[in-house]
Amino acid sequence: MVKVGIIMGSQSDWPTMREAAAVLDELGVSYETKIVSAHRTPDRLWDYGKTAVERGLQVIIAGAGGAAHLPGMMASKTRVPVIGVPIQTRALSGVDSLYSILQMPRGYPVATMAIGGGANAGLMAAQMLAVADAGLAERVDAWRAALTASIAEEPKDE
Repeated sequence: MVKVGIIMGSQSDWPTMREAAAVLDELGVSYETKIVSAHRTPDRLWDYGKTAVERGLQVIIAGAGGAAHLPGMMASKTRVPVIGVPIQTRALSGVDSLYSILQMPRGYPVATMAIGGGANAGLMAAQMLAVADAGLAERVDAWRAALTASIAEEPKDE
């Protein structure tokens, strides 16, 4: 069963959101990917949010740039936790996206990652699911241990 939805406002967001998918692949977490634009496909957004629970989604990762309404609008349509990923933009380097996702009104929270933080969004989704999945918890712990082990203790000349 698919547990994580990875959605984005446009095809151009996929390079950032692919990083979330890559982490979920490493950890063996099932997901789906969809383009769901808050402004250009509002009916698709409404349907996705309204059916998320019945389809078994447990976490939604939503990436958006510019006005970045997708994560917040998705949070308004479902009780499934939403993780927002601000996409880096040309005009304001993603700061516009970050502020749009961060500034949610009371009652509609979105857990917000750093600009371009697709990989951390995937890891956060896995950690949320690991609370109730011992096998996934072990894989997350091993993933983090491998990351720690990959960091040298002393610098080396290149």
